[in-house]
Amino acid sequence: MSEHHDPDRMLDGKVILVTGAARGIGRGIALLAAAHGAKVVVNDVGASGDGQGQDATPGELVVAEIREAGGDAVANSDSVASYAGAERMVQQALDSFGRIDGVVNNAGILRDTIFHKLAPEDWDAVLAVNLTGPFNVSRAAAPHFRAQNGGAFVHMTSASALVGNFAQAHYSAAKLGVTALSKSIALDMQRFGVRSNCICPFAWTRLVATIPGDTPAEQQRVERMKQMAPEKIAPLAVSLLSDATAKVTGQVFASRNHEIFLMGQSRPLRGMQREAGWTPHQIATHAMPALEAMFYPLDRSSDVFGWDPV
Repeated sequence: MSEHHDPDRMLDGKVILVTGAARGIGRGIALLAAAHGAKVVVNDVGASGDGQGQDATPGELVVAEIREAGGDAVANSDSVASYAGAERMVQQALDSFGRIDGVVNNAGILRDTIFHKLAPEDWDAVLAVNLTGPFNVSRAAAPHFRAQNGGAFVHMTSASALVGNFAQAHYSAAKLGVTALSKSIALDMQRFGVRSNCICPFAWTRLVATIPGDTPAEQQRVERMKQMAPEKIAPLAVSLLSDATAKVTGQVFASRNHEIFLMGQSRPLRGMQREAGWTPHQIATHAMPALEAMFYPLDRSSDVFGWDPV
């Protein structure tokens, strides 16, 4: 690979750690980052979609693919759910390539269960990977970003969290937590030139493939979703890791096939006040009816993103 700077290569000279990078969205990001000149740490425990088992091979295959294309990459099979594992993958970036410039927190697991049947151990497992994982890896990288006065975090959230979905209380809670984690990192580390943003990906992946397709409408939805290849998420992630978007931080984007959205963040919609304060009865009979016009319906992500992918 040539070392001179190619303006079309957005990540020349950068070292990027991508978690859950053996398949799906993470694999797409790792391959495109490498094509744009990044040296990549391909992290993946090689578990099944619900977090069971371990197999280093899928990550090693992605590394081989990057090297065959003339890029540079190393494989790591530590779990993001372990802080020591997160420290090891960051250290591997330093040992292999001398620095770390970007982290993509993509590793995730799904264990869809309706709330009243949700097992506490499934809650713990899903939060460990999907929320504690991004904290662990980001925290392990943060001192290095601070010391070099620069770095970029890209975290994956979900429409299940931003809008809502059935049978995903643990996953939704974790993924909405990720958006708050990202905003906090953006605020805390802004003075060190460190950026943090989220992507809400719409893509057909192993995790999405576990969604039931029992009714004809659900089967149609699944067919629409299959158009949305996981590789379509990679350009936004690579752009957010690059110096070209150095002013972009604290944002939540969605990527859906060829569409990119800036997602809203919570702000007051409508307010009321009473000089003498409120009684519970007045809230029920006055405040609630007045605010009701602005209430959100019990939407699922398919209600809000109800059109076919473009």
